[in-house]
Amino acid sequence: MSRTNPPPLRRFRPAAVLAAGAMLVGAAGIGLLQGSASAATFGCEVNYSANDWGSGFTANVAIKNVGDTATSNWTLTYSYSGNQQLQQGWSGQWSQSGQNITVRNESWNAAIPAGGSVSIGANFSYSGSNAAPTSFAVNGVTCDGTAQTTGGTTTNGGTTTNGGTTTNGGTTTNGGTTTNGGTTTNGGTTGGNGGHDRVDNPYVNSPGTYVNPEWSANARSEPGGSRIADLPTFVWMDRIAAIHGSGQAADRTMGLKDHLDEAVEQAAGRDGFVFQVVIYNLPGRDCAALASNGELGPEELDRYKTEYIDVIAGILDDPAYEDLRIVTIIEIDSLPNLITNTTDRGDAGTEMCDTMKANGNYVKGVGYALNKLGDVPNVYNYIDAAHHGWIGWDDNFTATAQIMLEAANAEGATVDDVHGFITNTANFSPTVEPYYSITDSVNGTSVRQSSWVDWNQYVDEQSFAQAFRQELVRTGFNSGIGMLIDTSRNGWGGPDRPSGPGPNTSVDDFVDGSRIDKRIHKGNWCNQSGAGLGERPTTAPASGIDAYVWAKPPGESDGSSREIPNDEGKGFDRMCDPTYEGNARNGNSMSGALPDAPVSGHWFSAQFQELMANAYPPLS
Repeated sequence: MSRTNPPPLRRFRPAAVLAAGAMLVGAAGIGLLQGSASAATFGCEVNYSANDWGSGFTANVAIKNVGDTATSNWTLTYSYSGNQQLQQGWSGQWSQSGQNITVRNESWNAAIPAGGSVSIGANFSYSGSNAAPTSFAVNGVTCDGTAQTTGGTTTNGGTTTNGGTTTNGGTTTNGGTTTNGGTTTNGGTTGGNGGHDRVDNPYVNSPGTYVNPEWSANARSEPGGSRIADLPTFVWMDRIAAIHGSGQAADRTMGLKDHLDEAVEQAAGRDGFVFQVVIYNLPGRDCAALASNGELGPEELDRYKTEYIDVIAGILDDPAYEDLRIVTIIEIDSLPNLITNTTDRGDAGTEMCDTMKANGNYVKGVGYALNKLGDVPNVYNYIDAAHHGWIGWDDNFTATAQIMLEAANAEGATVDDVHGFITNTANFSPTVEPYYSITDSVNGTSVRQSSWVDWNQYVDEQSFAQAFRQELVRTGFNSGIGMLIDTSRNGWGGPDRPSGPGPNTSVDDFVDGSRIDKRIHKGNWCNQSGAGLGERPTTAPASGIDAYVWAKPPGESDGSSREIPNDEGKGFDRMCDPTYEGNARNGNSMSGALPDAPVSGHWFSAQFQELMANAYPPLS
């Protein structure tokens, strides 16, 4: 069954970029499995990262069960070496005694299945140094980097992941260093700038990620906004003028080079600092959503190449920035539009999408961007892959992977220019639906038959992203690709958040009572009422997921609630009008949009306040 939900609208202007001093635990930055000599019962792998702003930080911790038995309860313990003081924690019961930290599970995340993981976090204050913890334990089992399998201990050839060092012929994955004849895998393309090879996951072992001072200032100006003002978000290059900045003196907005210079300052000489940027200016941009239309006409591919991509590539290739890891998101919504939003797919199609499919300029433009930016050795390209409520249906899923491959081999690009993909950019789909899954049924009726799921194969972003990654590899992409998930607005907290599964009276009652996604329809994408901040930026939170990121800067509008003249090429889309009763792409439902919204990319105070109020994990 075909479903052609609208593209998640993208935000514009330079915004901030991901942060996280991603440090991993164990011998090489990560805790690994622990088992007995006879049979592995429970083993742990811990990823730790810190978003540090000088006087405090957010600790992001992901615990993975690498044994063969699920936990019934878990307790994490670790210690700091300085004067770090716990302020507030989430997704676990946090406590502190001296330098020792203890986190006990909540009732809803007590079970970590074999191969599963749980993400937790907390805010701390400190002064002086802020060294990362060196050892973690779960239920008394030390996550110490020792690889053990059922039946005994592995030596001289064991596997270390996430940046570790393996000797005597072992294999290192996820960007680690291998000595004595070992093989490095999952690294994608290897470049040279400054003598730095590309790593498998650019967020792993990074000392931090760029915080955009413009977005940070906007956030800090809001009541309560200082709680998140030092978190990283992406910088958006949504038009040619954004590359150079605009305005005069105090009113001037930063250009790309200004942001990169600031990133070098924030890096303070530390290699591997992450800078994140959205590449978003295709000819005929966003053919199915007027609010994010762009400045270039459908045939202006040459301008896109010479005035936009070539200029950006030249700036990124400056030796001054060679020690940064530059993460790009390539052209949001473009390729999925060619699969679902052409007129041969029914009422959801548009003539502009027909034009862009016929002239090939989305495919050519994406290929050109991958090629030119991929030539910069410290750039990591991630292509936008929509979200589960758009691509999760059977007749969209494989076709989207195939057109991604077509673009990755266009205009001189190859799959080696693709480091991974991102889902949910600027959208609202929950990372994980905790209270129901696609395999559930009610009185013999599958949840796929509910009105909300509507025969989709997925109910949340993480399951979709992991499955779509496998499909992309099967289609022809490198096996080392990773996925990003935008969690900037998908927390869905607040008083309306369910605390458990819905009633079993009918499949619709069950799904509607279980789902944390409280949109009227999955096709609603503009300034959604009731939305909240999601998981904070987190490194390597789950298998195949390189990071949770805030690609959409919270507080920047998706589009105006009414027509507002502007010189940015952005139109008025009725999906941003709270009185609009919908179209085929959202099941002819109300739009669910907030009122009084400004043009896309402009600051929207009411939305920012609502996102903070409904944050999950909640803000203190």
